[in-house]
Amino acid sequence: MTTAPAMPALATPISTADGSGGQAATLRSATAAFRRMDGSTASRQLVEPVLAHLRLIQKIAQEAGHREQRARLAAAGSEAAGLVAWLSWDMGDHGSARTWYGAAFKAARRACHPLLAAYQLGSLAQFEAHAGNAAQGLALARRARRALEAECPAVADAWLSGVEALALAAAGDAVAAGGVLDDAAGKVRGVAAQAPWPWVFTFDGAKVAAVRVSCGARLGRADWVSGAQDDAGAVLASGHEKQRALLMLEIASGHLASGRIDGAFDLAKRALEVGVRYKSGRIVERARSLRRAYAPVVPPKVVRDFDDCMHDVFL
Repeated sequence: MTTAPAMPALATPISTADGSGGQAATLRSATAAFRRMDGSTASRQLVEPVLAHLRLIQKIAQEAGHREQRARLAAAGSEAAGLVAWLSWDMGDHGSARTWYGAAFKAARRACHPLLAAYQLGSLAQFEAHAGNAAQGLALARRARRALEAECPAVADAWLSGVEALALAAAGDAVAAGGVLDDAAGKVRGVAAQAPWPWVFTFDGAKVAAVRVSCGARLGRADWVSGAQDDAGAVLASGHEKQRALLMLEIASGHLASGRIDGAFDLAKRALEVGVRYKSGRIVERARSLRRAYAPVVPPKVVRDFDDCMHDVFL
């Protein structure tokens, strides 16, 4: 998705530049509203309404009489399925996330919408990169780029570069990841504020910096994390609490890599509290991963406090 992640920051109006209108545009606007709610709503509360919304789109599509109308509704269904995948990922249900990303891609293909298909492939690539499946993430990101051929909007180009960087970082290739991130930063300079549909949120320099923080956390490069942290400030200041908590955990990993244990676990504890409040399996598992990376014989108090919070987690 959002998405990812591609990490949401400032909402933009849904675009009708793809030529769709009427019923399909109304359904897509409803999906966009659900996507904006994700930042401040538990995925477990959102997933059933979004599934009902998806079933409505599918029912209307089945009854559509014209091929063009069915294609527009398939595009609307693709976006809704992609949101279900994103919510499943947040809940820690990786099997469902993969299934729904696959369904979203197939619906985009039926819609004959290359940009939407590339978006869904890129979203799945982002998911696999975060899961540590580097080769699969990289292959999917490159397949998404090929699907666009010569018609690749700047925001899609930069976003896919960010996804590729995450996959390269998961593979431990700091040199290649750094080069791709530099390329992404150059691509977003001068990009219009409003991203094309299916993006609901902007992808700008702050987002590229947030991806660099994530890559640095996976590579154990504290210098990447500290160097990009200020530029990612807009993401940390956004209203999307779950994405902000995930970025805080990446910054905490940078602190841990540089030996700042108190700072790392103070930040991680705050992020974990957000994960517990929103019942986000993704946040909690990332917090567990951070804790596994630090195994002293006698943990300091800040770590014991973090452990106390973790012991109370029952999602």
